[in-house]
Amino acid sequence: MNHLLLLLAAIVLDRVVGDPPWLWQRVPHPVVIFGKAIDLFEKRLNRTSLTAEGRRLNGVFTIVALLAGSAVFGMLLSVLFGKLGLLGIILELIVVAVFLAQKSLGDHVQAVADGLLRDGLEGGRQAVAMIVGRDPKTLDEAGVSRAAIESLSENFADGVVAPAFWYAIAGLPGILAYKMLNTADSMIGHKNERFLQFGWASAKLDDFANWPAARLSAGFIALATVLKRGAGAGRRSLSAALRDSGLHRSPNSGWPEAAMAGALDLKLAGPRVYGGVRVSEPMMHASGRSDAGPADILAGIGVFYAACGVMAGLIALIWAISKII
Repeated sequence: MNHLLLLLAAIVLDRVVGDPPWLWQRVPHPVVIFGKAIDLFEKRLNRTSLTAEGRRLNGVFTIVALLAGSAVFGMLLSVLFGKLGLLGIILELIVVAVFLAQKSLGDHVQAVADGLLRDGLEGGRQAVAMIVGRDPKTLDEAGVSRAAIESLSENFADGVVAPAFWYAIAGLPGILAYKMLNTADSMIGHKNERFLQFGWASAKLDDFANWPAARLSAGFIALATVLKRGAGAGRRSLSAALRDSGLHRSPNSGWPEAAMAGALDLKLAGPRVYGGVRVSEPMMHASGRSDAGPADILAGIGVFYAACGVMAGLIALIWAISKII
C-alpha cells in the first residue's frame, strides 16, 4: 500500500508541473514511443493483401505482444527503482506523473475558453480542433463549448482516473500496460476499413480496461459537483450518469459525460460531424440547457479539478485504512 502514497505525490506533481513543453521538445514522450511501436507492428501486420481473419489474428497478436512488452518493462523498472532507494522513489514518482494527464487536459480545455473569450468563435474553433476529432467549422459557440466539455469529461476517465487505477492495482506494469493499450486504441481502434479487423482486439480490451475508471469517474464528478455547486446539482449529476450513460456509442464514455452534463445542467453529445459525416446520437441530459459558452467550460474545469481532488482523497483514505488494518 505504500505505493499509494507515491501515487498521491504523483497526482500533486502532475497538477503543479503537468507536461512541460521544453522537456518533450528535447526528449520523446513515452506515449510517442508507444505510438512508434504500434505503428511498426501495424505497417507489417495489417497489409491489405491479408484476409479479414488474418488481419484480426495479427491484431490480437500485436496488442498481446505490446501489452506483454510494456508490462515486463514496467516490472524491470520496478526492480531497478527498488534498488536505488530514494532516487528510485523519485524516478518512479516522475514516471507515474508523466502518465497522468491532469494539468495538460485542464490546460487544453482552458485554451478553448480563452480562445472564445479572446478571439471569438474562430479562436474557439482553432483551440477545440486540438482536442476533438469533429469538424470545427460545423460548430457554433455552443457547439465548441459542448465539445470542449465532452472532451474534458471523457479524458478525465481515461487520462486521469484509469492510469491512477491501474497503477494502484498493479504498479508500474499496470500503468505502462494501460497507457500502451489506450494509445493503441486511439491509433488502431477505429471502426473503419483499415482498422476494423486489425484494431478489434485493442478496442475491446480498451473497453474492458476503462470499465472501472469510467464508473468511478462519474462518481467523482458527482461528488465534486456537490462540493462546487451544491447537493442538488450533485444529485442531478449522479442521476444523469445513471440514466443517460447508455445513450453514448461508447460503453464507457457516457458515464463521465452524462455526469458532467448533469453537473452543469447542459445537454451534451447529440448529432456531430466527423470528416463530413454526420453522426446522430441522443442527447445526454436532454432537459438541460443548450446555450453553452465559455463560462460553462470554466465551470466544467472547476468540477474536473475538484473531481481530481476527490479521487486523491479516496486514495488517501484507502491508504489510511490499510495502515489501521
